[in-house]
Amino acid sequence: MREHGRTRRLLGLGARTGGALIRTRLGGQADWRALGEALFEGLSELKGPAMKLAQIMSQWDDLLPPDLAEELARLQRQAEPMPWADIRRTLVEQYGDLDARFREIEQRPFASASMGQVHRAVTHDGETLVLKVQYPGLAEVLESDLAQVRRLMRLGRWFKVPQARLDALFEELAVSLRGELDYHAEAEALARYRARYAHLERLVIPEPLPEFSGPRVLAMRYVAGTPLRELEQADHERRQQVATTLADWLTEELFTFGELHADPHAGNFAADEAGRLVIYDLGAVIPVPEARLTAMMRLLEATLEGDAMAMDAALLELGGRQGQGAPLSLYRESAEAVSPLFQPGEQDFGDVRVHRRLRELSPKVWAAMDRLQPPADTLLLSRTLNGHYWNLVRLGARLDMHARTRPLMPSAPA
Repeated sequence: MREHGRTRRLLGLGARTGGALIRTRLGGQADWRALGEALFEGLSELKGPAMKLAQIMSQWDDLLPPDLAEELARLQRQAEPMPWADIRRTLVEQYGDLDARFREIEQRPFASASMGQVHRAVTHDGETLVLKVQYPGLAEVLESDLAQVRRLMRLGRWFKVPQARLDALFEELAVSLRGELDYHAEAEALARYRARYAHLERLVIPEPLPEFSGPRVLAMRYVAGTPLRELEQADHERRQQVATTLADWLTEELFTFGELHADPHAGNFAADEAGRLVIYDLGAVIPVPEARLTAMMRLLEATLEGDAMAMDAALLELGGRQGQGAPLSLYRESAEAVSPLFQPGEQDFGDVRVHRRLRELSPKVWAAMDRLQPPADTLLLSRTLNGHYWNLVRLGARLDMHARTRPLMPSAPA
């Protein structure tokens, strides 16, 4: 990947998408599908930061127009693979003679990510592994790519996204990508999570293999699974089992260990034949300080009580509002939109009425963003929880969130 060529493509992508937005403004009718196709075409070639940005955007199902969100989501499923010759060079640098280490390595990846792609391999002992291979040269061009993506993100102003939110999103993107280059840290996270959640029988985390891993190749035992997005057509019982496991795991992550898997796009999750939840990627794990978690639960408690003043106070504590805060009517409408999922008894995450209210409310939220500007760490945490929420929606989860959350509220008895 030559730096100048990547820079030209990023700038060209910015021109194409910017032109599409200008035509949309002038014509008065938004062609979100065309804009999404332009982004898909450019970003699937660029990999790295630009593609990661699109993956983050694609998780905002409740904010983006459906046509645009669907085109961006395709990046998680149909991104153009890196040529095998380039990937092979990285593998040779890691292993030397590939024929001496492996009986077979599949040349076509079975999964692609923003920073690398995954190839199946078979050892001479007959064991099937997966090799997560970092895109060649990506570490060398990362900072240059990030500078160009910062320019590209200025297009967010066309969506009336406040500069503070764009800056926070960029900082999240930069920190996340720099961390994802560290395959040693990801291997440690895999080992830590495997030990920590060994008691969750319906959760599977692949075993990292240090003897096959290096700075730009992460090896794991192969775990077969059906991608989460394809489970939408699975039988009800299987989907509920996966959804319950996901909710149990997230709760334990946050409230017992103070960490959170921060890359919730659907491509990182699957279900095996036994209906167990498989987590493939732990390249982004963030700490969640107890004080911040308590403040977020205080906001949720105020929201479920419909207390607009308490909601404003909780946002102030989180550092998520400026000046006089948002109109109290917006707080009340937000509470009315969210509360149905937390009523006693099982609630349906697939209830389109909830999604419709959230989507109808989003323009009012954006309009108040001059007074609601979450700091970067809150934005990352909120985006992650939002992404996991939409994974539960895709599964058609039916969960008793009232029973799950009440014991975790600040006012709950110790």
